[in-house]
Amino acid sequence: MVGDADAVDEATMLRFARETRLSETTFVQTATAEGADYRNRIWTTVAEMPFAGHPSLGTAVAVARAQGLGEARYRQQTPAGVQPVDVRGDADRWRASMLQEPARFGPELDPAAVLGAVGLGPEAAVDELPAQVVSTGVPHVIAPVRAGALADVRPSPDRLRAVLEPHDAIVLLLAVIHRESADSRGFFFGADGVVEDPATGSAAGPLMALVHARLGVERLTVDQGVAMGRPSRLECAVEGDRVRVGGDVVVVADGTVRLPDNG
Repeated sequence: MVGDADAVDEATMLRFARETRLSETTFVQTATAEGADYRNRIWTTVAEMPFAGHPSLGTAVAVARAQGLGEARYRQQTPAGVQPVDVRGDADRWRASMLQEPARFGPELDPAAVLGAVGLGPEAAVDELPAQVVSTGVPHVIAPVRAGALADVRPSPDRLRAVLEPHDAIVLLLAVIHRESADSRGFFFGADGVVEDPATGSAAGPLMALVHARLGVERLTVDQGVAMGRPSRLECAVEGDRVRVGGDVVVVADGTVRLPDNG
C-alpha cells in the first residue's frame, strides 16, 4: 500500500505497480464518495482494478497501522462501491474482513470451454454446480471441479483469454467443494502472461455466493495457493445480501517512497 497518494497520477501508479511486480499494488487517496473513509486505487501490472479482496484487507490494516489503531472499522471506496472493512491486531499480526458487494450472477458457461482453458476435460465438471460468471464487486468465472482435478491443470493463454474477456472477468477460479470448505486455484493475466494467484479474495466471495445459491451453504473456508507453495486461507460467510470475506494479514515490510520532482 502506498499512502498519501492524492498527488500520484495514474501513469505513475501503473509504472510503480509494474516495478513491484506484485499481484496488486494499492494507492490510498482522499475519499470522493459520501460516507467513505478513504479511496483505494488497486493496480495490477496491467491496469487498475475496480475491486479486489486481498488488497482491500491489507490496505485497511496498513491504514490502521498508520493511524496507530489496534482495531478499526472503515468504509472503503472503490469503483465497485463502498465496502465496510473491519480490522484488529497488533505488531505484525492482524485479522481483517470485509463485506463485499451484493452478488450478481451472470451466465452459466459451457464447461468444456471453461475447463479446456486449463487443460481439463468436461468430465472434471460438477453437474450440480455449473461454471458461471459471478461478481461481488468484480466478475470472475467460477468453475467447480471434481476431486483430483486441480493437480492436472495446465493453463492455455489463448483459451483462458477467450473465457475471461467476453465477460470482463478477472480470474478463472477452479474449486473442489467439500460442503463447507473448498480447495481452489485461480488464474489471471499479468504483464508477462498467465499468472497463478495464491489468494483471490474477490473470487472467494463469488464462490461463496454460488455455493450458497445452489447448495444453501452459509459458510465456506477456501484454501488456495497450495500447488504453488504459497498457501492461503480465506473465511467466507453470508450476511444478508452480501458475503463477508476475511483472513489473517501479516506485515512483511515497511518503507518510504519518494517521487521525483518533475517541476
